[in-house]
Order: sequence, then C-alpha cells, then structure tokens
Amino acid sequence: MRKKVIAGNWKMNKVLAEAEQFIADTKNSVPANDKVESVVCAPFVYLAALVDKAAGSDVKIAAQNMHFEDDGAFTGEVSPVMLKDIGVTYVVLGHSERREYFAETDETVNKKAHAAFNHGLTPIVCVGETLEQRESNETMTLVEDQVKKALAGLSEAQVKETIIAYEPIWAIGTGKTATSEQANEVCTHIRKVVAEAVSADAAEAVRIQYGGSVKPANVDELLSQSDIDGALVGGASLEADSFLKLVEAGAK
Repeated sequence: MRKKVIAGNWKMNKVLAEAEQFIADTKNSVPANDKVESVVCAPFVYLAALVDKAAGSDVKIAAQNMHFEDDGAFTGEVSPVMLKDIGVTYVVLGHSERREYFAETDETVNKKAHAAFNHGLTPIVCVGETLEQRESNETMTLVEDQVKKALAGLSEAQVKETIIAYEPIWAIGTGKTATSEQANEVCTHIRKVVAEAVSADAAEAVRIQYGGSVKPANVDELLSQSDIDGALVGGASLEADSFLKLVEAGAK
C-alpha cells in the first residue's frame, strides 16, 4: 500500500514568527504512522529555521523550487546542495505558477528532477492543464507529455521515489475543484503512462497527489479514490488546524 503524502504549499506567505508558530502547533500533533507523510513547503528564507523547529518530529520541510546546477553565477537562485546542507528533504518542481510566471519548462523540470536525486532530495513534480486545454479535450495528452518529459532519464528506482502532483491549473486557488472522479481519472492515466514509459513496478510504487482547492471538506472523498495518494494543498495548508485535518484524513 502506498504511503500517502500531504504537502502544504505556503507559496509566498507568512513571516518568520508565523512560520515557526505553525510548526510548533503541528509538529507534535501530526499522526506518526506508516500511512501518511506530512510535508511543509515553505519560502526559501524560512527553510533552515523550520528544519530546526521540526527536528525530531514527523513534519518534513520542502523547498518550493530550486536551480538544477550545484553552484555558479546564478544570482537569486538556490541550489540542491544548499537545500540538502540545511536539512531540506523534499522539493516542489514545475508548479504551474513557476511555469506561467517564471518560464519553467518541461526540460528544466527534468534537469531539476535529476539534480534532486543527485543530492538525496525527493522531487514533487507538478503537472496539469488549463481550463482551455481541458475544454479542448487535451488533458490526457498534455499531462502524458509533461510526465514523460519530467521523468526522462531517471532510473526505475528514482521514478519509484518520485512524487507526481496532478494539479489542474483551473482549480488552483479558484475555489473550483475537479470532482473526485475527474481527478482520479487523470491520476490513473498518469500511472498508466509511468507503466508504459518505465515499468509496471514503478507505476505501482510512484505516488500521485491531487492538488487544486483541496480542503478538509473534500479531502476524504479525494483520498478515497484508487490512484490518489495524497494532496498538494495551497490555501487550506496555511492554518495549523486545517493542515492537521488534512493530514489526519491521509492517516485513515
């Protein structure tokens, strides 16, 4: 049985005191079992402090992005070496906002996935379609292309450790949520793509999250689906009580 992953993506929110209080309010309350992992994806400037705050707990800390090079003349960027050095364990790659606003491409996502594994980080690779693409029946083709390009060149063992987050762009921060059936249909297709591109074993092992206006009111229904192994959550992860309810749903 695949272990579920509930990851809260804070995006560009909180100041240090708020971030540290969140960890204090959650680190001793997240379920400690083999059914769920609790991950907080925080802004770069707070990562080191939150790793220290969460030490000894079951809350893991993730970066929201990184560069694919180890070092160099890349002003403003953060490398996988830096993330590993301060104890970060996960990194979000290819979020739709990075693709839309900051010129992220399938090719750079792939380079970052390789870099993450080279330095012992677990990548959370985001894929998903716009409303226009869904209405044009392009969802499956687009997501398949994104998945194949993101995973290109990774070993079977690395693919098994990858987390793929299906986030329909039209449902992120809009209050709209794909129905559980719509979400599961795409997640099932992603698993089929992994089976065909890598192996059946990799497809069985890879964990696939759903993201897009997930909240305590709808998380149980989403997680009950056959191929949804967790959630990448934005707004509903900003408050400790809400985040804990999401994690508790994953622990059932």
